[in-house]
Amino acid sequence: MTIIELRSGHVGALSRFFAELPAGDLTFIEEDVTDPAQVRSLAASARDRWLAVDDRVPEHFTVTGYLAVRRLPGWSDHVGQIRLVVHPAHRRAGLGRTLARHAVIQAVEAGLRKLVVELVADQEHAIAMFTALGFTGEALLRDHIRDRDGRLRDLVVLAHYVEETWAAMATVGLQEEMEA
Repeated sequence: MTIIELRSGHVGALSRFFAELPAGDLTFIEEDVTDPAQVRSLAASARDRWLAVDDRVPEHFTVTGYLAVRRLPGWSDHVGQIRLVVHPAHRRAGLGRTLARHAVIQAVEAGLRKLVVELVADQEHAIAMFTALGFTGEALLRDHIRDRDGRLRDLVVLAHYVEETWAAMATVGLQEEMEA
């Protein structure tokens, strides 16, 4: 797997990726990625978006994961919000962790001071993955989201304080491991 920046030439592969996601996953992607025009728009303004790709056949790669680190506007412009989804066939193999690490590195390079990720409270594996990467609980919002079946779900907000965590990792020699 390789992580690449999303480009306009990736629209077809990205559209196939989104089309293969279960309906429940689509609930948690901010944009309507079932709309081809929206996918083209994502790719056209992709400076903060990346794809995990299976590039064993370079002229016909397959998207296996999607990552966005979106800088919040206004007085929260020091905060980045992560959107990360892995294709169901590639879950529980470390790809989500690789993409989350990539998000932290990109946040450091972009000068962000804080990263947040919003997860459904019952996504225990995702919560554990982000916690292992230095994210901590920031908020629990009860009945905050409605899934595609109309059920209200709790939302967990996890935060990662980039400078504090990065400095601590450098102190104990883990910075190189994060970049690997």
